[in-house]
Amino acid sequence: MTKIKICGIVSLEEALYCEQAGADALGFVFAPSPRRVEPALVRQITGLLPPFIQRVGVFVNAERRFVEQIAACAGLTALQFHGQEGADYCSNFSLPVIKTVAVKSAADLTGLDDFPAAAILLDTYDPLLPGGTGRPFDWALAECRPKKPMVLAGGLNPGNVQSAIKQLKPYAVDVSSGVETNGKKDKKKIESFIAAVRRCE
Repeated sequence: MTKIKICGIVSLEEALYCEQAGADALGFVFAPSPRRVEPALVRQITGLLPPFIQRVGVFVNAERRFVEQIAACAGLTALQFHGQEGADYCSNFSLPVIKTVAVKSAADLTGLDDFPAAAILLDTYDPLLPGGTGRPFDWALAECRPKKPMVLAGGLNPGNVQSAIKQLKPYAVDVSSGVETNGKKDKKKIESFIAAVRRCE
């Protein structure tokens, strides 16, 4: 069963709705972004979530100590690194690590089998943005991907997620702007996205 992560959660209402709609994981952004949230708010949210939903913190080139402090304060269960974090940096965290790779060519997917991460997240390359572009990359580039569990991101929405799953069979899909309207999470789009993923099963 393809796992579903809804990223860019900014309120308790959003979090509870996504969980009730069937999301497996929620993403909280702790990097410069319109969706950035404070650790105290995330702690409040995670304390009210059911025990089996994943709470993922998203970081970009943050100091290790900062990440560890946020993870402990906010009640995170996994860490997602969206910058230029290397293997040495990603090693030895107490929580599972998801490492993002911005896909520009097939060469970007080489040498990742030994990378110290529980999963590799594939996102769209942008020279200015570390993520959240709202655009898909060429999925054909990911057909020769690492053996590690793959999380597919980048421009997914209710209209294209089924095609993505059928082509790449990812471990999980990750969506943020694709379930938003005017920069806010849209309940109908969230429902449609999750229903589309489940129809692939």
